[in-house]
Amino acid sequence: MVDPPEFIDFPFAISSLGRSAITGDDEHVKDLIRLVLFTAPGERVNRPEFGCGLRQLLFAPNSEALSAATEQLVHGSLIRWLDPVISVQRVTVEAEESSLSVTVVYSRRGVDEQRQVTFDQSTI
Repeated sequence: MVDPPEFIDFPFAISSLGRSAITGDDEHVKDLIRLVLFTAPGERVNRPEFGCGLRQLLFAPNSEALSAATEQLVHGSLIRWLDPVISVQRVTVEAEESSLSVTVVYSRRGVDEQRQVTFDQSTI
């Protein structure tokens, strides 16, 4: 029997055994999505165009236009950077008063099961 693949957890942590914390496939994909969304373009020296810059939108004026632009930005960034890993079905952005919530519905390539992950101020 083949062991399931293991990945170093993000953000980096130490396990109870004193080693690098590891994670499985599903959590690894969520970590990859988080990396794309919250890395600002220009933040990585060797790949300055990488990222989406979602964190920068926290202080932008909240409006329907911001929601629509954020949906397109997130969807395009995920397709550009994670297309070999996931198939993005839908990105939904909800802007209510002073909060912004981004929901990504996706499925891993080779797995027909649909997943959903939501990011808001508490996950940033």
